Amino acid sequence: MYRSHTNGELRIENINQKVTLSGWMQRSRDLGGMTFVDLRDRYGITQLVFNLDENTDLCMQARKLGREFVIQVEGIVVERSSKNKNIPTGEIEIKIEKLTVLNAAKTPPFIIEDETDGGEEIRAQYRYLDLRRNPVQEKLKLRNKVALETRKYLDFLDFLDVETPYLIKSTPEGARDFVVPSRMNQGEFYALPQSPQTFKQLLMVSGFDRYYQIVKCFRDEDLRADRQPEFTQIDCEMAFVEQEDILQTFEGLIKHLFQAVRGVNFDGAFPRMTYAKAMEKYGSDKPDIRFGMEFVDFTELTQNKGFKVFDDSEVVLAINAQDCSEYTRKQLDELIEWVKRPQIGAKGMIYLKCNSDGTFKSSVDKFYSTKELALWAEKANAKAGDLLFLLSGDLEKTRKQMGELRLHLGNELGLRNPNVFKPLWVLDFPLLEWDEENNRYHAMHHPFTSPKPEDFHLIYTEPGKVRANAYDLAMNGVELGGGSIRIHDRDLQAQMFDLLGFTKDEAQDQFGFLMNAFEYGAPPHGGLAFGLDRLVATMGGSDSIRDYIAFPKNNRGRDVMIDAPSLLSKEQLKELNMNTLS
Repeated sequence: MYRSHTNGELRIENINQKVTLSGWMQRSRDLGGMTFVDLRDRYGITQLVFNLDENTDLCMQARKLGREFVIQVEGIVVERSSKNKNIPTGEIEIKIEKLTVLNAAKTPPFIIEDETDGGEEIRAQYRYLDLRRNPVQEKLKLRNKVALETRKYLDFLDFLDVETPYLIKSTPEGARDFVVPSRMNQGEFYALPQSPQTFKQLLMVSGFDRYYQIVKCFRDEDLRADRQPEFTQIDCEMAFVEQEDILQTFEGLIKHLFQAVRGVNFDGAFPRMTYAKAMEKYGSDKPDIRFGMEFVDFTELTQNKGFKVFDDSEVVLAINAQDCSEYTRKQLDELIEWVKRPQIGAKGMIYLKCNSDGTFKSSVDKFYSTKELALWAEKANAKAGDLLFLLSGDLEKTRKQMGELRLHLGNELGLRNPNVFKPLWVLDFPLLEWDEENNRYHAMHHPFTSPKPEDFHLIYTEPGKVRANAYDLAMNGVELGGGSIRIHDRDLQAQMFDLLGFTKDEAQDQFGFLMNAFEYGAPPHGGLAFGLDRLVATMGGSDSIRDYIAFPKNNRGRDVMIDAPSLLSKEQLKELNMNTLS
């Protein structure tokens, strides 16, 4: 037996018990005749004590231990004279009678402590060491708890956990597919699923009216803090439902998870907002509603006054940063340079200070009178001490730029508290979005999303105005998940493919299996998928999902620990009939 207890288990009531512990040597302290060692495992830390006077050999052996040595000890639980209230085992220590080194360790490339000296790249290279750190382990424990509670909730509602294939047919779903060559079918390829979309719809046709799966998905797309090439979805589908049924069911799931995992209770129903209103007020389809600063349209108020920048713009938008009139000129100049960065793309920014004495100070004073500036303040409900920021240009670009500025100011002003959670359902997305480059429409979600019944008549005459029976759940500026009511009628699905530019042959080749299934009695159905990685990162108060994934990839899609992706041998390529790539 390597251990009778874990290193987070023993308490004052265990005094005088003989115990066996195992773990990693965290640190040691030599205090003359006494040596103290902190022994660590994922459950906690226990202090070991070696007495030079009582057992010289044992104490000298302890002093030779290095960081991260794996050891086993036997001893007696005793009360600590100097208690540590910061750890659960802080009232006791183990008086050691026997020490066994199970495995020596090289000196780690960074300190394995809560606060480490290791940079991101070196910790990624030695991820198995980084995973020993308590903050990282706590994130993975949170992930485990969320997954467990998800299964409990969905099982209670009679959802069935059904696995779907990983080696599938490549179909256009938005992002690029990862493809896998088939040795047995020379020249042909599987694709890794971007989602189990068509399979879960087929399960509805098969009569499994409540399906879920905590499933790995794959998308070959550019990476950022909340994206990985392989990610995990809580994937769900229901038959014989309408949109309201799905919203109620999965709002219940989120409420259950936050209560069970974080002890957070949401009062009442989650607020709802149309996509059009979200873009108008926040410039985002996943707005952070923890704070205000909603957009105010200043177009009519500011144009035709001789200021060419505004006069030539499609729209002029403003936001009110309250109680910020103490911003210095240097800070304002830094903000102007921030919005001009290529990532934001604004040509400049105008501001208006509402001074405490009732006067105004603006960067465009010479174009607008004090009376006109006062109308600006009135329009934005600004009071003394507030600061207005204005951006102008094309509608879509300006909304996006203002949305980025709003979030940046929210961070600067401390308005985005990671321990405050504000959910929001965003509804009535456009069914289609126009692709200027290819001069055609694309599905905003995917080709299987049902249009709103009341918009059917617009499909061929004004397709850009057709709304989707689709919904996203946003929280704190993050899209946690989304879904839609699906098309379940073959003729309507064929119309959708036609609208998206598929020929009949292309539609049959890509999705004939689904179209054929609809001919055998497909029930009305819909679903939703939450990004598990994003959900747990949001619950943990983080922007990045990487620490909530055991072995993540970096921004270049590489696993620097195992050095993947890597080249294949000539023999492997030859087997796959791909030897020309060698």
